[in-house]
Amino acid sequence: MDEDIEKILLTPEAIQRRVAELAARITADYRGKELTIVAVLNGALVFTADLLRHIPLPLKLDCVSVASYHGGTETSGEVRFDQLSLPDIAGRHVLIVDDILDSGLTLDAITARFNRECRPLSTRVCVLLSKLKTRRKEMEAHYLGFEIADEFVVGYGLDYQERYRNLPHVAVLKAEVAR
Repeated sequence: MDEDIEKILLTPEAIQRRVAELAARITADYRGKELTIVAVLNGALVFTADLLRHIPLPLKLDCVSVASYHGGTETSGEVRFDQLSLPDIAGRHVLIVDDILDSGLTLDAITARFNRECRPLSTRVCVLLSKLKTRRKEMEAHYLGFEIADEFVVGYGLDYQERYRNLPHVAVLKAEVAR
């Protein structure tokens, strides 16, 4: 897989330092509250697992399966929920954890649907990465790991056609690979 990488943006060490910092902020903000963390599958699994290990609070964990890329390097514009039921988050503080904030469509759709149908006490968003670009839906993360240029990245849970998720770093995929 290394031959498909143009450059490494974030080392495993840099990622782990930032994850610990984010977890400390989240812990301070949610101490004494009923917190549910909802991971956005599949990209946020690695990030969420590492984040949880640094949050010493009683909390619930759930997942939501949502897709907007459908195999390419650009969003299709259609956000599809791939499950029949939503998490039980009524009356709880919810932290949605995702790998990347790109177009804003996915996180906007999840937040809107949760708030409309599930009635949480609050909804916030935590992302590992945020692309510096104009979004199709204006969306900001309450907790942000790193801002990156508008490049197609893989690793640490992020994929291209379901590959590269297991890389320990975040890297830019060569243009000729990501067609």
